[in-house]
Amino acid sequence: MAAAAASSTPLFSPCAAATAKLGAACPSSYGSRRRACTRRGRLSVVAVQTGPQKPSPSSSQAETESETLQNLLKREYKYGFVSDFESFSIPKGLSEATVRRISELKAEPAWMLDFRLAAYRRFLTMVQPTWSDNVYEPVDLQSICYYSAPKTKPKLNSLDEVDPELLNTFDRLGIPLSEQKRLANVAVDAVIDSTSIATTHREELMKKGVIFCSISEAIREYPDLVKRYLGSVVPPADNYYAALNSAVFSDGSFCYVPKDTVCPMEISTYFRINDKETGQFERTLIVADERSTVSYLEGCTAPAYDSNQLHAAVVELVCEEQAEIKYSTVQNWYSGDEEGKGGIYNFVTKRGRCKGRGSKISWTQVETGSAITWKYPSVELLGDDTVGEFYSVALTKDYQQADTGTKMIHKGKNSRSRIISKGISAGKSRNCYRGLVQINSGAENAYNSSQCDSLLIGDNAAANTYPTIQVGCISGRVEHEASTSKIGEDQLFYFQQRGIDNEKAVATMIGGFCRAVFENLPYEFAHEMDALMNLKLEGSVG
Repeated sequence: MAAAAASSTPLFSPCAAATAKLGAACPSSYGSRRRACTRRGRLSVVAVQTGPQKPSPSSSQAETESETLQNLLKREYKYGFVSDFESFSIPKGLSEATVRRISELKAEPAWMLDFRLAAYRRFLTMVQPTWSDNVYEPVDLQSICYYSAPKTKPKLNSLDEVDPELLNTFDRLGIPLSEQKRLANVAVDAVIDSTSIATTHREELMKKGVIFCSISEAIREYPDLVKRYLGSVVPPADNYYAALNSAVFSDGSFCYVPKDTVCPMEISTYFRINDKETGQFERTLIVADERSTVSYLEGCTAPAYDSNQLHAAVVELVCEEQAEIKYSTVQNWYSGDEEGKGGIYNFVTKRGRCKGRGSKISWTQVETGSAITWKYPSVELLGDDTVGEFYSVALTKDYQQADTGTKMIHKGKNSRSRIISKGISAGKSRNCYRGLVQINSGAENAYNSSQCDSLLIGDNAAANTYPTIQVGCISGRVEHEASTSKIGEDQLFYFQQRGIDNEKAVATMIGGFCRAVFENLPYEFAHEMDALMNLKLEGSVG
């Protein structure tokens, strides 16, 4: 694939150690399965080994099928185009002056600037973390532009006055924004680089009392709400990239659903990076007040540059008594070419808090993009009878690296959580699940069920699972099951003997493997998932 623009000096590139590490063959144990469960604070583990199935294909058949598998992941990234429109950018580099300039450009109140500066000063005391499975050169934060926005006309009375190339960008992505073509029953906030360019259905939502707008507009128009909740779930001191985001975040979405209200439509944000040397630092804040319900959809893409770009977001969810938030993501950033060149570094902090009794937060995500992904959507179960759910598919190919997972922190009585994680590793990629289930001493009768499955495609991919279980309550109960299996010539030969070609065979196996997660995606995403997974995997197993 030809990149839209060339770069002789990438912002940061994979180091030799990363290439060597990713190129190593994965453990050869095939079909291994581990199950563990804890009851009353005790942990037992059962291990079962299964061998490869017979009959095996001949060497010539295996060689031909291996070539087919190698071709399964070579589909071109269709969102890699670059849009040609005028934009305004501030100089590269991170400093207090940068933070002040961003706040000035956004016409923010003094309290917001104080929030940013406090975060920046805390950030200066922190160092980049190195404990994940991901291997990469340290990010050069002084080589990044922290604010880039499309130039707009002085006054925009309608979307007709937006730069046509901007609207065309979202049309090409399948996200039409014009009033005549807007998505049926889905409100969309479209964010490109550092700013939101349009939000649809705002007036219709306001009739129900639902506030849905960009975070920048919310800071100016609903300051009391933002001040109450911003940083309450993910404080700036939480981690290195959360502190960075808190200092320089640009745009993102804000949603508030009032008491006793079911949001009348899906709300959605679509993030697009266009500028080559700009990082994207969006901030999303969703609040469901007592007995309210909302479903949120998130999508993202970026051009196919041969240099890396940084995406460091923070998402905060607040769920009051008997409220429910469903948050669904299809992460499809550019992942780099088949040699590991280019792609997005996706370092994200996402966390929800079930504050009130009987509240529920459900995360459903499909991770198919980014050169490097580092993300753990988590839930704090503070209230009694609260529920946290995590459904995830993470697909890596070529030289992609993904360190993903979740945390379920039980503090309320009778709280429940469920984790279903599916990792698919192909090419020379590395896919890691890292999870924490913690049941605190006061969380009487808390319960968790976790299922973490890994699927290896070919002989050079790797998959690791790092579950951490902490039970501090005698009545707490945790069940954990993990498995690792492999798609290889034996399985394909089995399908071939029944007249099913290799691509359909892989699609069938992937579809069955991921079904438990796909079933929890909203319809707007679910009907696209099989096609997306096949698109990513076509021509790539080997």
